[in-house]
Amino acid sequence: MNQNNSIKEQSVLFVCMGNICRSPTAEGVLRVLHARLAPGLKLRVDSAGTHAYYHLGEPPDRRSQQAAIARGYDIGTHRARMVTAEDFRDFDYVLAMDSENLRNLKTVRRAAARAEVGLLLEYARGQALTSVPDPYYEGPAGFERVLDLVEQGVLGLLQVLCRDQDIEFSPQAFIKANSRR
Repeated sequence: MNQNNSIKEQSVLFVCMGNICRSPTAEGVLRVLHARLAPGLKLRVDSAGTHAYYHLGEPPDRRSQQAAIARGYDIGTHRARMVTAEDFRDFDYVLAMDSENLRNLKTVRRAAARAEVGLLLEYARGQALTSVPDPYYEGPAGFERVLDLVEQGVLGLLQVLCRDQDIEFSPQAFIKANSRR
């Protein structure tokens, strides 16, 4: 385990369309799993939307909050914001929830930006899906599915982030405890 205080903080920005369902869920999941599974990891996390002007300043969708809180993730303090060109300078990872938002991100990103841009589910081991589906027009099962996929992606992402900082990471207890869902 690395005790080196000179390791740079890593940063992750999650992005969906409105910043009220998927991306604040991913932000909340990463915050909690980081604290539980990798507290030594130096990490900053946020979320934004490519079309968040519809919801600027609003809290996450009530259904997202309900599904998240049922699993121990409190996302209620989040407020929707737009992704900006500066985000590509300020974050190491800018991760979209789906390919449409990834395309939108690539149009905003400047050539000199440092952020690694991709999809969250690229980090989900054994997951055939590449996009986290938008649950906005679905019932409760859609929000549960988002949480299932986000947890998979976040666990894989945490493994990469911990490896980058030479921090031991073992998600097996979390996986075992949650495999009964």
